[in-house]
Amino acid sequence: MGVRKSGCCAFIVAALLASPGAVLAHPHSFIGLTTTMVVQGDTLTGLKMRWVMDEITSADLLYDAGRAKAGDEVWKKLAVEVMANVLAQHYFTELWHNDKRVKFSATPQDYQLSREEHNAVLTFVLPLAKPQPLAGQSYRFSTFDPTYYVDMFYENDADVALPKALQSRCRVAVKTPKPGDEVLAFAQSLDKADAPPEDMNLGKQFAQEVTLSCQ
Repeated sequence: MGVRKSGCCAFIVAALLASPGAVLAHPHSFIGLTTTMVVQGDTLTGLKMRWVMDEITSADLLYDAGRAKAGDEVWKKLAVEVMANVLAQHYFTELWHNDKRVKFSATPQDYQLSREEHNAVLTFVLPLAKPQPLAGQSYRFSTFDPTYYVDMFYENDADVALPKALQSRCRVAVKTPKPGDEVLAFAQSLDKADAPPEDMNLGKQFAQEVTLSCQ
């Protein structure tokens, strides 16, 4: 069975149905993030991501998967459909170096969808179009749904990790924004059927920013 889709633009809304009992305020869905830098030699080549969807958001995917075991064909089919939506939104991620946006490859790597108790979990490697130098460089990146229908967040700073090869000379920091009262009130005024103006980029105003700095 394919993933049922509603008419909204964000991947979770496109891929899943939100709970009819959700409160009338953005966000309606939640994804817990963990990210590990992927390196080759002295270059950054990608971001290894793990997205854990909340139980309500997961419900449709888990329904479609039924009692399929890990690795069964239905999981592979669902992973392809979900990953296609993620890719259509540029992985919901922005990566910046020296105030210039770093391009991603259009071919995600090692992606899979699985079940952990009542949660759907998507894992994948987001590859960079070109390896980026690390020595003496700084990068910053954020993962967010521009509409803020979905809140994508790191629960702890430790949810962003460095491979052992970088731990002695690189550091990461997670900065959580504090939107103003006007932005908060606007987000709380939106119900499921509402979408904020595209140029407002509401989700970015709530997005955590990760900084990677290397010696």
